[in-house]
Amino acid sequence: MTERFGYAGKILRVNLSSQSVTVSPTADYSDRFLGGRGIAAKIYWDEVPPDTEAFGPDNRLIFVTGPLAGFPSLSGSVWQICGKSPRTVTTMPEFFSYAHSAGSWGAQLKFAGYDGIVIQGKSDKPVYLLIQNDMVEIRDASSLWGRGAIEVREILKAELGRAVRVAATGPAGDNMAVMATVLADDDASASSGFGAVMGSKKLKAIAVRGTGKVNAAEPEKLRELRKYLIELRKGAPGIYCGDYRVPFLTVNPKLKKFACYGCISGCDRAVYEADDGRRGKFFCVPPFIFIPWVQRFYGKLEDFPFHAMWLCNQYGIDARAIGMVVDWLRRCNKAGILTDDNTGIPISRLGSLEFYETLFRKIALREGFGDLLAQGIFRAAELVGGDAEAQIPLNVDPTGVFRQYGPRLYVTTGLMYATEPREPVGQLHEISLLAHQWLDWQRKVEGAYMSSEVFRAIAKRFFGSELAADFSTYEGKALAAKKIQDREYAKECLILCDMAWPMKDVKYSQDHIGDPTVESKVLHAVTGQDMDEEGLYHIGERVFNLQRAILAREGHRGRQSDSLLDFDYNVPITSSPADAECLMPGKEGEVMSRKGTVVDREGFEKMKDEYYQLRGWDVASGLQTKAKLSELGLEDVIPGLESRGLVK
Repeated sequence: MTERFGYAGKILRVNLSSQSVTVSPTADYSDRFLGGRGIAAKIYWDEVPPDTEAFGPDNRLIFVTGPLAGFPSLSGSVWQICGKSPRTVTTMPEFFSYAHSAGSWGAQLKFAGYDGIVIQGKSDKPVYLLIQNDMVEIRDASSLWGRGAIEVREILKAELGRAVRVAATGPAGDNMAVMATVLADDDASASSGFGAVMGSKKLKAIAVRGTGKVNAAEPEKLRELRKYLIELRKGAPGIYCGDYRVPFLTVNPKLKKFACYGCISGCDRAVYEADDGRRGKFFCVPPFIFIPWVQRFYGKLEDFPFHAMWLCNQYGIDARAIGMVVDWLRRCNKAGILTDDNTGIPISRLGSLEFYETLFRKIALREGFGDLLAQGIFRAAELVGGDAEAQIPLNVDPTGVFRQYGPRLYVTTGLMYATEPREPVGQLHEISLLAHQWLDWQRKVEGAYMSSEVFRAIAKRFFGSELAADFSTYEGKALAAKKIQDREYAKECLILCDMAWPMKDVKYSQDHIGDPTVESKVLHAVTGQDMDEEGLYHIGERVFNLQRAILAREGHRGRQSDSLLDFDYNVPITSSPADAECLMPGKEGEVMSRKGTVVDREGFEKMKDEYYQLRGWDVASGLQTKAKLSELGLEDVIPGLESRGLVK
């Protein structure tokens, strides 16, 4: 068989109902869909009927890597889980979704000889999957059922050897709490409720250890590109630089640098080492979920916020979902609806470890009031009744999480929220991270270089026009959204780290403009595929359209469904997490404030018109067209949409 550079070459298929294991060739999918989200979406389209339930045996849990996984200094060992998610409001159907994770589990799967795993069916008893190169076993996990995700990981590593990598659920997943996560080595966490889907299949963990390697088509060229990438990243803020407004995150000696397998430079202040010896991830959003309430309760921080996060990981619960649960409980308590007595949760001690331990335990075990919370805050509020639904914050999306990068401030992100099944963090970061750097320049932070001129130049190269960097207008935003989405979908086929890619800006260069061609060059060096920047984006557009077709088949109705929260149209923005005055670059790069603005409904609809035209979709309905699907090589998708009246 001809060597497939960059790929392991096989996809592992596990049927838990029949306890059978088979393999299929990655090449069945990789030519058209490359890897990652692309392969997962194609498998899902082919194998998961639209009426399949998230907790039904016919749902597929698809663990997938990309062709760059396992190579050093590329930040390309990210892996994804895709499938039908249970995370939605009660008025909406369950739908296809995805979750990212990193660490070292995905690289180890590649070294074991597999580009992905497709899991279907349901076991009669708890099991875990052990993958050691060609040896794949479905093992009894009765003794692990109900144990914490971190505990399971350590038990299996002690039994199988420290080299094994483990992705596991906690008791929240075992009991199918809809916000249950999958937690792997290095505390790499995957959300979208896929821990609950694992629980529905009685799958406790996947342990993998491989001794193989991945090969590049042009190793010398790849070495040159790695040096180039390191040079591009030189002086960058360590990918994650904490938050200068929270000294606990920026000067705390207990926070250490951490690098996932094959990272370019690592994340600063990403891993916390507590006084009791516990160690784990503590960066990005979770600190902001726990720090304010802990500070309010104890009047100090010490190790308390980390211990709360550690408990959250142990029980296997999505920290962002917990953030909304806690806020809803607080509001209901203040309104006299929920109390310590009628919930069994010490809401009066909100922010204490006692509060978090009780809350996590009750949700994970579906104990008492925790059984309501385990169904998500929308369902819980419906079951409580009265004014409980009115206490849900208005900016919570249908999956039960707070929207961080809203269109009232960033404008372009409205199209991203409207067309995605979950918060598309990578897409949102393309705009928001540049805006944060621009704010540093405005504040004259030492070393800041993201001037209005640089921002506009980057927008022209990466987003299609300088108008993409003018947040006083809706013009230029449809083109920017399309370009960002096509690039991000290509990135999620490769799969590349969101905090390292794309490399839009460079600190030590004359113009500070990054290089959008480097992804296709790396792909060519690894796989040998003849690919340029536009060719890679074409694959991203293909995968985005395939996902659009999946969502249409599951209930998404084009223009009607491409909507925002009422909150975005009706509640003026008063501040943002990055800046109290909501400062953004406006016309010609002049400083402006979006404070007090809402999304203009008419302006947003006009932006959608332009977006649909750029996409080649029907403008009136927002439905895809046969012509566009054919142009993208998705002819095989057309009959499934046409039979349901979902294509023009």
